[in-house]
Amino acid sequence: MPVKIPFSVLDLSPIVEGGDAAQALHNTLDLARHAERWGYQRFWLAEHHNMPGVASAATSVVIGYVAGGTSTIRVGAGGIMLPNHAPLVIAEQFGTLASLYPGRIELGLGRAPGTDQVTAYALRRNLASDADTFPQDVVELMGYFRPAEPGQRVRAVPGAGLKVPVWILGSSLFGAQLAAALGLPYSFASHFAPGQMMEAIEIYRSRFRPSEHLDRPHVMLGLNVFAADTDAEARRLMTSLMQAFVNLRRGQPGPLRPPVDGFENQMSPLERAGIEQALSCSVVGSPETVRRGLADFIARTGADELMVTSQIFDHAARLRSFAITAEARDALARAS
Repeated sequence: MPVKIPFSVLDLSPIVEGGDAAQALHNTLDLARHAERWGYQRFWLAEHHNMPGVASAATSVVIGYVAGGTSTIRVGAGGIMLPNHAPLVIAEQFGTLASLYPGRIELGLGRAPGTDQVTAYALRRNLASDADTFPQDVVELMGYFRPAEPGQRVRAVPGAGLKVPVWILGSSLFGAQLAAALGLPYSFASHFAPGQMMEAIEIYRSRFRPSEHLDRPHVMLGLNVFAADTDAEARRLMTSLMQAFVNLRRGQPGPLRPPVDGFENQMSPLERAGIEQALSCSVVGSPETVRRGLADFIARTGADELMVTSQIFDHAARLRSFAITAEARDALARAS
């Protein structure tokens, strides 16, 4: 039986078909307030650009909105795509957030652009900054959170001396190696890129070097959870995410669409195989099905924490899914 571990929330502020970004952001805050009451550990927001279905592009701004509307839950980035930004700018942004909401702000860092190459160019105006400089950029950024040294010419104000917690995010082995070398907590994007999950976990844990930030490895795994009163309804809710994946791979991203009965039959065999692989780390079903699925996933991976994400069209159904998941978490904790 799994030991008791924290559960957290990853939200992309989904813009649904027929809705807009304003409603998506209001729903994000509402979800965060519920997650706080339901005992979720942290609430993270993701940076994606030029995506009609994602409202969290200005991630640090949304973090401030969520932190200002909650009181205890930790709020952070899952993550900031560092190649899109100068490390100093991110240090100032998160130093500002940490000054406003002390002890509650976290910074997850990824090396993907979170978009296509054309949009990456529009963000940066050039492509000179790339993923190859990610380790150096991480170290530079972390340096801005240290107390300023005498004679230091460039400081993050606010930021210096605040020691904002930094996580490394990844969907390959690169992030696992970097997180281990720097002694940082590691979050793997198994909710959409699970292929190297087990190998990444093993590399991170076996190579981890204790640091001033962390004395032992800490792995948080992304997991799609679609929970409803029945297995059939949960599977139906998941078709919104399936449509989003298929449309993205067809080069036709759009708002999150309502569930569709029998959507599996509308996909080509290649699309179906791609969905099954990409979304293999998913728990879908009724409360009892979800409880068993969570227990199996934790036992299989040895996760130290789960980062639950639920791209559900109807906001009330999304809240219900997270409520069922919290109840399953508590049942597992009692059983252990």
